[in-house]
Amino acid sequence: MNASRTARERVRAELIGEIKQVARRQLAEQGAAGLSLRAVARELGMVSSAIYRYFPSRDDLLTALIIEAFDAVGAAVEEAEAACPRDRHLDRWMASCRAVRTWALAHPHEYALIHGSPVPGYVAPEDTAVAAARDGIVMARILRDAHEAGELSPLPGLPPAPASFASDAQGLREALFVDLSDDVIARALAAWTSIYGYVSFELYGMYRNVIEGDRAAAFDHTALTQAHIMGLAPAPN
Repeated sequence: MNASRTARERVRAELIGEIKQVARRQLAEQGAAGLSLRAVARELGMVSSAIYRYFPSRDDLLTALIIEAFDAVGAAVEEAEAACPRDRHLDRWMASCRAVRTWALAHPHEYALIHGSPVPGYVAPEDTAVAAARDGIVMARILRDAHEAGELSPLPGLPPAPASFASDAQGLREALFVDLSDDVIARALAAWTSIYGYVSFELYGMYRNVIEGDRAAAFDHTALTQAHIMGLAPAPN
């Protein structure tokens, strides 16, 4: 590769980064529905036609931002979970859940882009699927490790997964939850939904006048409750 091509690629990468930075600022000010390639180009001092060489449409720019956001929260979860001892399954779960909340509170507009209201007229392509799965892969790995260690003991008396869930569970088992039962998979989905539900309620003001005390402690209680439902118990000292 010659030096001039390398320089051009570096300039292109820097400009793409600047476009994304301006776009994220638009997200904060106007929301995803208000994202405009022309407005981004205008702020960067570009002619509007030039920006289309980098992002052919608004949806292409949205997709890039969505993938970036999913990768960011996924990386935060992976890093937090990797810092825990492998045999401390509950600690790994709690670290993963806290990482989701910490990232969301620090990046509320990016969180809204991936877990807020759908953008009118936008349909996420399959390109987003790999990045979107990163945090779920961590959760599934924790449950698989606990199961293989014989340390996954769900609370007694829980209702079984409905029979209608069997085909969905099989697909998830093949993709993520190897060797886990339908019941465990259903509880895992409910747990992850609960974690993201808490974060969404907190970010979007739904806990105003409801939880005005220590919201971090309340979040930990939610995560810990879901862990016990799934069968993750504290490791013996």
